[in-house]
Amino acid sequence: MPLVRISLNKTTPEFARSVGDSIHQAMTETIGIPVGDRFQIITQHEPGELIYDPTFYEIDRSEGFIAVQITLVAGRRPKVKANLYRRMTDLLAERLNVRPQDVFISLLEVAPVDFSLGNGKAQFADGLPPHLQALKAT
Repeated sequence: MPLVRISLNKTTPEFARSVGDSIHQAMTETIGIPVGDRFQIITQHEPGELIYDPTFYEIDRSEGFIAVQITLVAGRRPKVKANLYRRMTDLLAERLNVRPQDVFISLLEVAPVDFSLGNGKAQFADGLPPHLQALKAT
């Protein structure tokens, strides 16, 4: 039930899909997202529509810049988040030759009741699914 927004410069549908595949795999491997729990919005932008500083924080970014914003249930520890960032950039580099410097990741953490998976209900209001049970203890 994380919602993943991926923004990148215009490319092929296959490349965009592979970016989404890599990000989802990183999430399943590092933060416990079930394989079938995939909700992604991939937006491809024309030149000049994706605006970013090419050298902010002394990181050399290129036209291959990709912004990833993940809205997910709060509670994961900093080490788990760091593992997600590392695995995501590793997979993108291995599979698609995306430079780690070009991957900008932002996590938006919300309460479980801030999600409705459909049917106009807050499915997690009465209890968390097994993969999120450990977060309740932190």
